[in-house]
Amino acid sequence: MVIETRNTDGTGRSEASVFENLPEDKQRRILGAAVDEFAERGFGGASINRLVSRLGIAKGSIFQYFGSKQGLFAYVFDRASGLFADNLRQVRDQSADEPFFDRLHRVLEAGVAFIDANPRVYRIYLKMLYDESMPGRDLFLGRARAYSAKFLRPMVERAAERGELRPDLDPDFAAFLLDAAMDRFLQACVVEEMDGGLNLRDPAERAKRLRELTNCLRRGLGAPQGETP
Repeated sequence: MVIETRNTDGTGRSEASVFENLPEDKQRRILGAAVDEFAERGFGGASINRLVSRLGIAKGSIFQYFGSKQGLFAYVFDRASGLFADNLRQVRDQSADEPFFDRLHRVLEAGVAFIDANPRVYRIYLKMLYDESMPGRDLFLGRARAYSAKFLRPMVERAAERGELRPDLDPDFAAFLLDAAMDRFLQACVVEEMDGGLNLRDPAERAKRLRELTNCLRRGLGAPQGETP
């Protein structure tokens, strides 16, 4: 899977093609070390010197492959976003014929399973989310939100066509609300201080609260009982 990497001005990076021509095992080593560095220290604290020392490669190689530290972060972020997106998209598409709130629950479960299996990848997103000084942060956040809207809007529209949602519901607002609820829940599953004492790191408790979240959304967004065709 190749995800286009961009500079903060939105232009494509040509350097990434050099990196993608490397042997796959070398690509994995570099990306794995970069994920560790950004997940542990965020963009501002990440060090190219420390990264190349860990890898045993020349510092100039990183700049040849990615142009800058920002280019490296952009590449890592896009790859991480692509993995997350592919995971959720597969669940969404497999459940296309199921009732909307059952689909939504499955997507939420897939999101939780992904961050459980890829905690370092998700922490890169969290580091970026809370680092207001990071160059290009607004662009990265904007792209993440735009993808979420693109992902959720077709689900909402299909549910509305089936009469599963309140007829007065604005699809754009519904997609925004679902994205906000999902994003906040996933953050709370990782950052203990954000879970409000719900103990969301415990798998059984998390599954219980996930069902409650789905039911709350069902009651707030779903068509009144008896109106669904």
